[in-house]
Amino acid sequence: MEKQINRPVEPIINKVEDKMSKRNKIRFSLSFFIFALLWMGGLGIVSSVLLPQHLKDLVGSNASTAIFGVLNAVTAVASLLSNLIFGNLSDRTRSRLGRRTPWVISGGVVGGLSLFLIGLLSNPWLIGIMYCISMVGLNMMIAPVIATLSDRVPDDMRATMSAFMSAGTTVGTSLGTLIGARFITLQLPGFVIAGILMGIAGICTVIVWPSEKSAKDMPAVKGGFSELIASFRPPVKGARDFWLAFVGRTLLIFSYYMILNYQLYILESFIGQSKTGAAATISVMSVITMAVGLVGSIASGAISDFIGRRKLPVIVASILLVVGYLLPWILKSPASMMMFAGFAGLGYAVYGAVDQALNVDVLPSKEEAGKDLGILNIATTLGQMAGPIVTSALVVAGGYNLVFPTAIAFALIACIFIQMIRSTK
Repeated sequence: MEKQINRPVEPIINKVEDKMSKRNKIRFSLSFFIFALLWMGGLGIVSSVLLPQHLKDLVGSNASTAIFGVLNAVTAVASLLSNLIFGNLSDRTRSRLGRRTPWVISGGVVGGLSLFLIGLLSNPWLIGIMYCISMVGLNMMIAPVIATLSDRVPDDMRATMSAFMSAGTTVGTSLGTLIGARFITLQLPGFVIAGILMGIAGICTVIVWPSEKSAKDMPAVKGGFSELIASFRPPVKGARDFWLAFVGRTLLIFSYYMILNYQLYILESFIGQSKTGAAATISVMSVITMAVGLVGSIASGAISDFIGRRKLPVIVASILLVVGYLLPWILKSPASMMMFAGFAGLGYAVYGAVDQALNVDVLPSKEEAGKDLGILNIATTLGQMAGPIVTSALVVAGGYNLVFPTAIAFALIACIFIQMIRSTK
């Protein structure tokens, strides 16, 4: 292998693409699905049901809404920083197990253990600290796994792989919510299951996907601490489409999680269901989301690769999301929230099937894929964590009637930004 520091990645990528076998395609597909299924299942148990209910049981309904918003704000910062840091560090790792594998395994252990410990705590401050640690562990896994799409997956397979990851996320979200609703009155076993699911996510992923090649023979990263700090610089030159994708992704995910993370409170406080009634509705919603998400993810990813287009599915996804947000706002009933699960769940799945492929398409530099994809993954984290913060502020300011039109506006603006991208169709 050549020893120039400016060519550490591209030859490896081409070699992998040329030798990608059918067996390895299947293994990658399964590994991306399993990864998303396990970590999202664990997180969904806690973030969608058990954590908001745990806070409500500890401090009451009004205070829990505000505290939940603060926790999401703090964990958003932790997630943003950790995604960028670990994406960059994985680029620079030179281990026998490869660049990405050590971080994927260790991140799952950190995330799973801290997620479980949340259920043992009764102090909101300590809960917040443990939730932040869990997000650090989660992003320690996510950043290098996403970078693998650029490292080891061919261009014409990325939407399909992204679709399997989206399908795993959809099923994981639904199963997590379903399990969380099952343990809403007896919460500790739910936290145990959540910790186990996230804890084994990294280990299962690296077992299933084709073994990553050793990175010990790659050129050593030169420079000291100042060079490390400089390496975190975001891309500027030739990065117009990169930043359009970043903004579009942030706003679209932002809009979805404005509703998703508050579905328990919406059912109880906006629609007026009891705790047990809301849990039953959430269970039905989870099944609906899982069904439409599986179909939407896998079908749209395969179609995107076949037609060679990434932006058209985003238009479809945005329309479905807007319809999903509109129905509970107008109808204000448990059935309308089930329709939200169907339309918005399908829309989010369609978008998720192509978003990682689109992100890889707009990368300014393959050599810094881990770091740059880490920045784009910040958009996901920012949307997932900051969306509920805005919801909390809107509820305090004027109630849930402000939440739904705001989510609609964000989804439409997101679609506009993504359609402005020029480097991919």
